[in-house]
Amino acid sequence: MQKRKFKIHVANATHLIFAEEICLLMEESAKIRGTGIAKRSPEYIREKMMEGKAVIATYEEKVAGFCYIESWGHGKFVANSGLIVAPDFRKSGIARNLKKKTFELSQKKFPEAKLFGITTSLAVMKINSDLGYRPVTFSELTVDDEFWKGCGSCPNYDILMRNQRRMCLCTAMLYDPKNKGQQFDFLKKLKVLERLNHIKEALFLKVQQVANGLKENNGDKGK
Repeated sequence: MQKRKFKIHVANATHLIFAEEICLLMEESAKIRGTGIAKRSPEYIREKMMEGKAVIATYEEKVAGFCYIESWGHGKFVANSGLIVAPDFRKSGIARNLKKKTFELSQKKFPEAKLFGITTSLAVMKINSDLGYRPVTFSELTVDDEFWKGCGSCPNYDILMRNQRRMCLCTAMLYDPKNKGQQFDFLKKLKVLERLNHIKEALFLKVQQVANGLKENNGDKGK
């Protein structure tokens, strides 16, 4: 089977026609993961393209993947957001190439900023680790309320808010340009992170069950 040749480049006006399709891919991806990619409108995606803050992968005039840049805290923090790959092109290395290109673009536009992301995907954690990100607590991320509002479309948003944005099912990762060259040994910590994710899921499930039980009891009392 002939290897597909993808084009990965900074998005521009010629890619505006893909905005609606990209939004649909983000929504579908969030449903599959069971966690939220912040919902964005086609207008917002077009804006990112026109600002030169988005990276797109194409194959024979089709959109194969996408990622964009958002800055927070007056440019002190930058997130590479909305990373998606179309179903027909998954497991082809596009996600890694998109992330790398977006990472490089972020450094070019915001050379002093800390780059961060939150994810439940171990594959994304591995890609981030290879780029120099390291796992951190949520307290090391931006405190910009607008960023955290973007989590509102995630089914786990109530968990995040109940914990005063200190923790959730996602793992936070951060790249600090001051520590350039230092690399987190992800493979050695992979099992630890997997176990941490399982513990989080079990813990939050138990909390949810307790909360639901209290609601049911309160409902019975009101009868």
